[in-house]
Amino acid sequence: MKQELINKLDDRSAVIGIVGLGYVGIPLAIRYAEVGYKVVGFDIDDEKAEKISAGKTYIKHIPDEAIQGAVDKGFEATTDFSRAGEVDALILCVPTPLDLHREPDLSYVTDTMDSLVPYIRKGHVVSLESTTYPGTTDEELKPRAESGGLSVGKDIFLVYSPEREDPGNPDFVTRTIPKVCGGDTEACREVGVALYGQVIDKVVAVSSTRAAEMTKLLENIHRAINIGLVNEMKIVADRMDIDIYEVIDAAATKPFGFVPYYPGPGLGGHCIPIDPFYLTWKAREYGVNTRFIELAGEVNSAMPEYVLSKVMYGLNSHKKSINGSKILMLGIAYKKNVDDMRESPSVEIMQLLQNEGAEVDYSDPYVPVFPKMRRYSFDLKTVEITAQSLKDYDCVVVGTDHDDFDYDLIRESSAMIIDTRGMYRGKYANVVHA
Repeated sequence: MKQELINKLDDRSAVIGIVGLGYVGIPLAIRYAEVGYKVVGFDIDDEKAEKISAGKTYIKHIPDEAIQGAVDKGFEATTDFSRAGEVDALILCVPTPLDLHREPDLSYVTDTMDSLVPYIRKGHVVSLESTTYPGTTDEELKPRAESGGLSVGKDIFLVYSPEREDPGNPDFVTRTIPKVCGGDTEACREVGVALYGQVIDKVVAVSSTRAAEMTKLLENIHRAINIGLVNEMKIVADRMDIDIYEVIDAAATKPFGFVPYYPGPGLGGHCIPIDPFYLTWKAREYGVNTRFIELAGEVNSAMPEYVLSKVMYGLNSHKKSINGSKILMLGIAYKKNVDDMRESPSVEIMQLLQNEGAEVDYSDPYVPVFPKMRRYSFDLKTVEITAQSLKDYDCVVVGTDHDDFDYDLIRESSAMIIDTRGMYRGKYANVVHA
């Protein structure tokens, strides 16, 4: 069974199923279609599936042409999970958020797997790409996969291969980002390498699904800790009236032993703010307290409050109260040049400002209408940036440093700017660095 499946993957006669058509699933589906595989995409959202089937995008940095090209090559999007029996590979690209208590919420993964179980057959490979704690694949997916009497490693194959997408980064695409892959058994690992080897330039095989799961967490915890460090350094430098960006740029001239990280208003996205909590939660099961990781989490989580204090300071220097002030949030996506708002610190800052009585608007060329979110509700549309519109606001907060913004116009036309992204280096009378 193993060799038969590997042969089908190698000659590209295998049918690939992508479960979850989001920021990870769509680029992967496009890539498989690009090299000649038949691809079926699964999602629970009818509107999303219909749009993709019509060759239209709903993610700004993925153009219509890319999706239409995949559709022309046979890519289908469906909400009918019974079609899972038609495919040879099921790649799970579903969210793994935190619940209200900051504990892992695996419901998307387990519910998806439960929906697929009735259709899993001999010769299937199931790959989980969602970020999660070590043990998820063998503790949660394996028992479900084997519940119908099939044996993992013999009849079906189970792998974990964490996604490494970086939306909006033109320097790396799905094909060129090395792919870590671990299998539940050696046979599973061999199948996993065959699954990804045709579409990814370099596949990095590791000894187990747990090693692959831990690899993803290490990558993102490394970033979270270093961002926490530089955010704390920013606060210290600000108190000492030192430009932290000048310091970082100078330190970065060292050709070894230093990697530059830059401060911001907090952590955003579907990985960096969430992944550390997956490991700290699982570590407690083993009697380990991850104090270093949790400390970085505390620093990063406190940054929106720090920005709020800077807004209050700035308004106070203009003899204004935050209560009743009109404030414009510049950028609400979690990072520049994308429309992804998951865990965006800008949105948390908007809520904090509103809680203090401010009238809050936003401008973001990537988010024309404020979407429905689990934790936040704003009935707003993006404000067009003009010299006249900026004069309506007591304060403009730079939350996301999109390239589309005219920063010179914003500086020249705004009464006051709170700059959380270092867009205005040096000293300006109307700029407060945060």
